Amino acid sequence: MVRPIKTAVFPVAGLGTRFLPATKAMPKEMLTVVDRPVVQLAVDEAREAGIEHFVFVTGRGKAVIEDHFDKAFELDATLAARGKTKELDALARDLPKAGQASFTRQQEPLGLGHAVWCARQIVKDEPFALLLPDMAMYASPGCLKQMIDVYQSRGGGNVVAVEEVPWDQVSRYGVVGAKDWQDNAFTITGMVEKPKTRELAPSNLIISGRYILQPEIFGEIERQEPGAGGEIQLTDAMIRLMQRERFHGLKYRGTTYDCGDKVGFLAANVAFALDRPDVAPGFREALKKILAEKGGL
Repeated sequence: MVRPIKTAVFPVAGLGTRFLPATKAMPKEMLTVVDRPVVQLAVDEAREAGIEHFVFVTGRGKAVIEDHFDKAFELDATLAARGKTKELDALARDLPKAGQASFTRQQEPLGLGHAVWCARQIVKDEPFALLLPDMAMYASPGCLKQMIDVYQSRGGGNVVAVEEVPWDQVSRYGVVGAKDWQDNAFTITGMVEKPKTRELAPSNLIISGRYILQPEIFGEIERQEPGAGGEIQLTDAMIRLMQRERFHGLKYRGTTYDCGDKVGFLAANVAFALDRPDVAPGFREALKKILAEKGGL
């Protein structure tokens, strides 16, 4: 029997140096795409996929993330007194139920693998989803929902979401090899973290920030030696786990916007705004005016 995926881990301890000075006092995960923090977009995606427990791996200066996923009694009272039921209902829909959100600290910035390992006592011996909030996935159904469908249809194992990039960009990412395609899912034959040359890359399919992992990954991370920059790399632990566990890939149907990058963040705002009936008409006209004033694209 395939064990269900009910827990998701969100690493949110990063410093966000690429967005300074905006992130000097505000976590990068709280930067908004239209009116939703990027971490909220990831939680929305997880909730759509049936996730019931949200685990946030935080760091110093991230208390506002905990506050965001908590009840704000003063705000609720003010909205109720002013008759703003629409806004009050929207906040209630986004709020995890009591006990559904857990927070743990990553005391040092030792890499993604270490951040995942910090959640081990909460996740325990269960498979879990891992979502990198920096990556805003524009997809319907959501990327994680698509992955869980693959997880269930292929009898469990580990699942990694991928996307295709130009060959001259593969050296910037973790890259996977693929075989036995069925629709847009496949068996992963190998992984290479940031291949230095095109010849070392098994494909141009890159890991795009969404994973379903078995709990055995924690043991592999614990045995992992620090790599470049003294960080514990998740990809290295997955490579070792592949020796005894199945790994599936999914070329998900959708678009990834890297909100840890300024251009990606701005593009995400445009894409998500144009999909909002309450915003799109006015925003489209504003874009036309700006482009006309700036001489077009």
